Amino acid sequence: MRIAQVSPLWEQVPPPAYGGTELVVSLLTEELVKRGHEVTLFASGDSTTSAKLESVHPRALRLDTSVKDPTIYDMLNMARVYENADQFDIIHSHVGCVALPYSNLVKTPTVHTLHGIFTADNEKLFTHVRKQPFISISNSQRDMSLGLNYVSTIYNGIDTNTFSFYPQPEHPPYLAFLGRMSPEKGAHLAIEIAKRSGWHLKMAGKIDPNPIDLEYFEQKIRPHIDGKQIEFLGEANHQQKNVLMGGAVATLFPITWKEPFGLVMIESMVTGTPVIAMSLGSAPEVIADGVSGFLCHTVVECIDAIAKVAKLDRYNCREHVLINFTVKRMTDGYEAVYQKILGAKYSRNGQKRDLVMQ
Repeated sequence: MRIAQVSPLWEQVPPPAYGGTELVVSLLTEELVKRGHEVTLFASGDSTTSAKLESVHPRALRLDTSVKDPTIYDMLNMARVYENADQFDIIHSHVGCVALPYSNLVKTPTVHTLHGIFTADNEKLFTHVRKQPFISISNSQRDMSLGLNYVSTIYNGIDTNTFSFYPQPEHPPYLAFLGRMSPEKGAHLAIEIAKRSGWHLKMAGKIDPNPIDLEYFEQKIRPHIDGKQIEFLGEANHQQKNVLMGGAVATLFPITWKEPFGLVMIESMVTGTPVIAMSLGSAPEVIADGVSGFLCHTVVECIDAIAKVAKLDRYNCREHVLINFTVKRMTDGYEAVYQKILGAKYSRNGQKRDLVMQ
């Protein structure tokens, strides 16, 4: 198949550190190329890929302080994708709302993976193109009231071969937290859990330069960082993430929102480290409660769960990921969707027909 993969321009592909969507795009793109598909990746110019790279800007927008209006580059990116739509059998968008207005204007089908959440504003646009094929990354992400044409739920996958397994946590023991420093990721709750339980907490994550996250970090996080009980290690690359989570007794995932997926959970479990998470969003679909971690509803329940993680088999944590959340399984799912969409595009006598799948 001739496949266009369309990534956000905010981060390079793959991201050097934080960037869940861009990591998924990279892993999927590379696996599709390995399987013999002709793949074109639309991404920032500093991206690295074995596919053909198309870019409208030489750097990830987050890293370019000269860019004052990133939406211009998003529109330029969409123009390049859809002006060349006839070169592809299928277009796979990972950019959410940005691609929606264009997808009805060309004959080449676009499948949209939903990496984000619905809002009162973007719901209007999703509803306008509801017949387009959509892929959810968890069942909890779906909003059936919008009437979207969901063709599948495909969980994100990771390259498990790039993660080392830790059969035992390091000493002295500690808890880990990895995630963007923002209210919805719950770094402040991780600190509360650590302080109330007396545990050492090692934290790593990106601080986005937006007013909300900056204020959150300065007011809710920085005052608690003492370099002893509460450590902040900055933004972590892949190897640093592996070491941080692999050596922990448990990884805390105390989210305050309905996380659509959460790569941190599977990245932790594949190292052998169980996850203690708030039971919101996709967490009940990703964590095997009592096997690869614990699902909680309050800070007190999270604290109580710390005493129970030692009873979990760290091999089972890794096995849970190897069975359910690999790049191979993810790519198998996307290939099946591509084939289904292309098969539904034309009837047996070659006449175009409407694509509607449940």
